[in-house]
Amino acid sequence: MPSLDIVSRTNLAEVDNAVQGAMREIGTRYDFKGSACSIERNDVTLTVRADDDFKLKQMQELIKGHMGKRKVNIAAFDFAKPETASGNTLRQSIIIKQGIEREIAQQIVKALKSAKLKVQTAIQGDELRVSGKKRDDLQSVIALVKELKIKQPLQFVNFRD
Repeated sequence: MPSLDIVSRTNLAEVDNAVQGAMREIGTRYDFKGSACSIERNDVTLTVRADDDFKLKQMQELIKGHMGKRKVNIAAFDFAKPETASGNTLRQSIIIKQGIEREIAQQIVKALKSAKLKVQTAIQGDELRVSGKKRDDLQSVIALVKELKIKQPLQFVNFRD
């Protein structure tokens, strides 16, 4: 019986490479000379520290640019509201989304059921398993899920016959 998994994963190695590239650029740019700006990654959270609001916005653009060059989907990042930190600086947390949230998974299951496709879906933790009798049914599932325009990046893996 053919099956596939719908997952949402972000390659953390590529995120690290993009952060290192952004930090390298911050070190060489004239407008960041003498500033205490930094980007750190702890597990699935990026912490951005900047001297003022202008530099924080510049760092956000740098991060987005370097993530794009590394083919990391920026939709997987949840930018929190900037907060003041010690020394009159700003700090912002950026959460890297891993896995499909339960509400999004239920939305996908509901859409598949309303489309009357002959497939079975199962929510397994933070991913979805879809199985059906024919390969064509699974390909139509992929097309339907792509049409839903979900804000989180989704990958279709483990396609098995």
